[in-house]
Amino acid sequence: MTMQPITRRARSALVQALGVAWSIGVVAAATPISADNARWGADYFPNVTLTTQDGTSVRFYDDLIKGKTVAIDLIYTTCQYACPLETARLVQVQRVLGDRVGRDIFFYSITIDPDHDTPAVLKEYAEKYHVGPGWTFLTGKPADIQLISKKMGLYSAPNPDNPDGHTPNLLVGNEPSGQWMRNSALDNPGFLARTMSDWLDGWKSSATRALPSFADAPIVNVDVGEYTFRNHCAACHSIGGGDAIGPDLKGVTATRDHAWLRRFIATPDRVFAENDPVALSLLEKYRRVRMPNLSLSDGDATVLIDYLARTSGDAQASAEAKSMPPMPGMPDVASSRPPELPASRAAPTAVKKPSAADVNTLIEPYLRIQQALAGDSLEGISASALALANATVRIGSGAAAIRAAVNPFAQVADLARARAAFGGVSDALIDYIGSVLPDGLAVAYCPMARKSWLQRGAVIQNPYYGKAMGDCGRVVRFAEIKN
Repeated sequence: MTMQPITRRARSALVQALGVAWSIGVVAAATPISADNARWGADYFPNVTLTTQDGTSVRFYDDLIKGKTVAIDLIYTTCQYACPLETARLVQVQRVLGDRVGRDIFFYSITIDPDHDTPAVLKEYAEKYHVGPGWTFLTGKPADIQLISKKMGLYSAPNPDNPDGHTPNLLVGNEPSGQWMRNSALDNPGFLARTMSDWLDGWKSSATRALPSFADAPIVNVDVGEYTFRNHCAACHSIGGGDAIGPDLKGVTATRDHAWLRRFIATPDRVFAENDPVALSLLEKYRRVRMPNLSLSDGDATVLIDYLARTSGDAQASAEAKSMPPMPGMPDVASSRPPELPASRAAPTAVKKPSAADVNTLIEPYLRIQQALAGDSLEGISASALALANATVRIGSGAAAIRAAVNPFAQVADLARARAAFGGVSDALIDYIGSVLPDGLAVAYCPMARKSWLQRGAVIQNPYYGKAMGDCGRVVRFAEIKN
C-alpha cells in the first residue's frame, strides 16, 4: 500500500491506519550495547529526511534516534477522535518529566497527513496544546513517513470501519541499549513517564531495591465519575483550576443545559456538524481545539455530569443527572457498571460464598472461551458465551456482574473484540469465585496486557495474545490480583 496525500474533503475519512503491530522488540542486557552493534541500529532504522515544525531538515536516524531515549507517536492535526487527547495526555507526561524532556528523553510526533500538516500548521498545533521544549513535530514525504511507521512497528492496514484513521500508540525506546516498548498514548501520564524514565535504563538501580509488600497496599475505593474524568477529560480541563487547553468545568452543570452537555460529551462531532452556536463559540474561544469524539457512552456522559455537579457543589444538578432518561440512539454502556469496585476489590465485607455447582456451571463455558482465544480461534465462542450468560440467569442476582460482562460478546466479530470482552468476564468471574478456587484451577496474570484470567494447570495459555505470545504471564496467588 502506498500512502497518498489526502485532500481536505477526504481528510475526515482518513484511512491511513497506523497502529496495532508488535513492538520492535525488547533487548535486555546486563550492560548496554553499542548502537553500531545493536540489532535495532543504523542498519535497521530509516535515515530519511523529515522537516520540523520550525522548518529545519533532519535525518530520522542520525539526528533524532541515534544515541537517545525517545518517545514517538503518530498524529494528524485535523483528527477529531483520539489525536487531541493523545497530544494533551503527552503534554501531561512532559510536565511530569520536567526538564528531562529535551535533555535525557526526546519526544517526536510525526504527522500521517503531510499534505495538510505543513511545518507552520504543526507549529500552531503545538502552541495550542502548550507543548514545551524537547518535543519536535515532524512532517515529510508520504512514502518516507509510511516507511518509518512500518519500521517502528506502528503500521497496520487501513481499516474503513475506524473513523479515527490510526491507533494512538506510543513507542518508547533507548537506541543505545536496543530496548523498545509500545504503550497506549492515552495511558496514565504517571505510568507513561515512569516507562520512559525508569524502565528503559533504571533496571540497573531498581534491581537492588526491595520490593514493597502487597500487605502495605492501600484499599482503593473508586468513584466512577472521578475515574472517567481523569481518564478522558483531565488532560484538557480542570475543575476549579482555571482554563487549560479547554475551559474550566467548575460550575458548568449550572450554566449549561444537561441534555446539551450529555450530547456534547458523547457525540461532539455531531454537535459541531449541526453548527451548534454554543459549540462553535467554544471552538473559537479555545483556539479551534476541537472537542474529540472519544466513543463515550450515554452512561459515561451521565456519570461525568454527576461528577462535575458534585465537585462543583451543585447537589440539585447531581440529582437531576442521575435521573436523566437514556439518550435516544446511544448505547448505555456505563449504566450497567457498578458505582464502585466490587466488594472483593475494595474493603472486605461478608459475602455469601457461591456453591461448587454454580462455580462449575460458569467455569466450563468460560474455559472453552479461554482455550479458543489462546489458540487464536473464535470457534465456539458465541455458543460458550451464551451458555455462560444462561448460567448466570439460573444462578440469579449473585452472578449479575458476570452477566453484564458477558453482554459485549453479542457484538464480537473478531479476536481483538473477543479478547477485550474476555477481560471483563475474567474480572467478574474471579470476583464471584473468591479466594477458594476449584481443584486444578489457577489464576494467571499477564504483565504486558495487565490482565488476569483463570485456566487449568500451571502452564501459561495466554488468551490475550494467543499464539504470538502464548507463554506470556505467570500463575499468581489470589491475593496478588486483589491488591
